[in-house]
Amino acid sequence: MSKTAFRDLLDQAGKSDLTPLRDAALNAETPVHLLDEPITPVSRFFVRNNGQVPSFDDAQLKNWTLTLDGEVEHPLTLSLAELRSRFQIVTEEAVLECAGNGRHNYSPPTEGLQWGDGAVGCARWTGLRLADLLMAAGLKPSARYTAHFSADPCVDGDGPALSRGLPLWKALSPETLLAFEMNGQPLTLLHGAPLRIVAPGFPGSAWQKWIHRITLRDREHDGAKMTGYDYRLPSRPLRPGEVPPASEMAVMEDMPVKSLIVSPASGGSLQAGRPTEITGFAWSGHVPLAGLELSMDAGRSWRPVPLRPPASRFAWVPFSLSWTPGDTGETTILSRARDARGGIQPVDDAPWNPKGYANNRCHRVTVMVAA
Repeated sequence: MSKTAFRDLLDQAGKSDLTPLRDAALNAETPVHLLDEPITPVSRFFVRNNGQVPSFDDAQLKNWTLTLDGEVEHPLTLSLAELRSRFQIVTEEAVLECAGNGRHNYSPPTEGLQWGDGAVGCARWTGLRLADLLMAAGLKPSARYTAHFSADPCVDGDGPALSRGLPLWKALSPETLLAFEMNGQPLTLLHGAPLRIVAPGFPGSAWQKWIHRITLRDREHDGAKMTGYDYRLPSRPLRPGEVPPASEMAVMEDMPVKSLIVSPASGGSLQAGRPTEITGFAWSGHVPLAGLELSMDAGRSWRPVPLRPPASRFAWVPFSLSWTPGDTGETTILSRARDARGGIQPVDDAPWNPKGYANNRCHRVTVMVAA
């Protein structure tokens, strides 16, 4: 599809505020200053695709089924209605972040979509626990990993665009869902309707959309975008630009602690002597968020910011600090979050990796302070 066609598709989906990226697949990020609500509206939620956006007619949606097979005692094929009626329906508030969010900050540059900082959002996801479905099918002792299969083909139409999976410990975790609603409404096509994986703490690639089959495997899944360097991080620190053997890369199973300043917006103007509110969000993956600091002088000094507990384990946490600019001129504001194990956002460069994943460098906005 052309950039114009992508723009039209975003407009039709009520996502006119999003910024499409230059790619053969539809990918669009949210301008950071628009991520200003604890629950990100669907209209402002970023869009990530590896392949074509599929389309379904009413009959296909009505007759949609999910098949569960592989290393299970009782393979299942269930309709959407059966999934809703047979299993407890739950809601999980959680951050969804693309693994490549912030890739544009790596030096030297890496391959892949050059995401800014807006490939992230926090939503309420409603569906059934994947664990309940797996228990209904009966796991064989050999089951080690799930494999997910979807309806989105590669952009050239040759094979599946994505086939990710989860280690069994994550598939059985209570926060991992098969979701059919987002923010209290049925999933939209661009967000995986009629059924998607929700895997809080894991990168967005594991939250696979348009799911129609899950296979239990006796080994780590090796589907499309599961091998080589795709969605993998090195097992040792690298020099910037170093590319290790693929054998030294491990599947991403966690997202790092991170924060985002949504106001004031970068490039804005403030007035010396007039108080302003610095607001934003902080979040973490499986390691709980522990604290946040702000610097209003490009990192020379820091002020702690009180944080309230998250609305749920994997939700992001709003922060706010009143600040009165003093000196006039250009000023850079930084946010730095830390987690309960001592992980902290680096002020300068995040650890480099060949695909530019998991960049959690301190977020910064530059504003002009006028007299």
